[in-house]
Amino acid sequence: MNQTDDTVDQLNWGGPADPPRSATSTSDNALLNEMRRNGSASVSELMSATGVTATAVRQRLHRLMAAGLVCRATLDHASPTEVKEPSNRSPKGRGRPSHRYSLTEKGIHRAGTNYADLVMVLWQEIRSIPDPEVKRDLLQRLVVRLTNHYKNSIQGNTVNQRLTSLVGLLGEREIPFEFNGSGKLPVLTALACPYPDLAEQDRSICVMEKMLFSELIGDTVQLTSCRLDGASCCTFEPVNP
Repeated sequence: MNQTDDTVDQLNWGGPADPPRSATSTSDNALLNEMRRNGSASVSELMSATGVTATAVRQRLHRLMAAGLVCRATLDHASPTEVKEPSNRSPKGRGRPSHRYSLTEKGIHRAGTNYADLVMVLWQEIRSIPDPEVKRDLLQRLVVRLTNHYKNSIQGNTVNQRLTSLVGLLGEREIPFEFNGSGKLPVLTALACPYPDLAEQDRSICVMEKMLFSELIGDTVQLTSCRLDGASCCTFEPVNP
């Protein structure tokens, strides 16, 4: 199935794009970035780097460990050997051990995935290509690449099942979507835009998103309402569920 040929002609490549808004760093990201910069850190080092109390640092570290983003290494004062220990168990031994905290693989990815500026610049470069056929071909290839990246995560034999699976996949990426299959047509609702800065400057990204959803669920998807038109949420409906 290929929905790109009919849909790509709807793209609007014209008009200048404003620069994206700056992302606001969170206290958790400050800790993640400090550990990413230095490899590991103690509570006192994180206090110095962030300017908050030991209690606040420990609370954030426990939250990050629970999320699987940070691990703790116990240093035995009698030995330089580091021993990895679960975060919910007290180390055994004489004296009070010290701890150092570092990023897990999940934490490394979390701390290093701020691609907003890069995405905006790349999209602007695509829009600046003068030949519409070249832009058309490039967009089709992007959709194919994204489809191949996500398709093995979409499960189900029916459109409704695949839409439910898609909502789960997006939720894993902290993109909140809801699916309602109780009406005449199933409705996929975007509670938050995956590309807010980009969509506000160029509605073409909405078309690409519609194309991607069509490929993933195996049915043509229509964008039936859009925040950019004043709706409270963006909604998508399959044509032949």
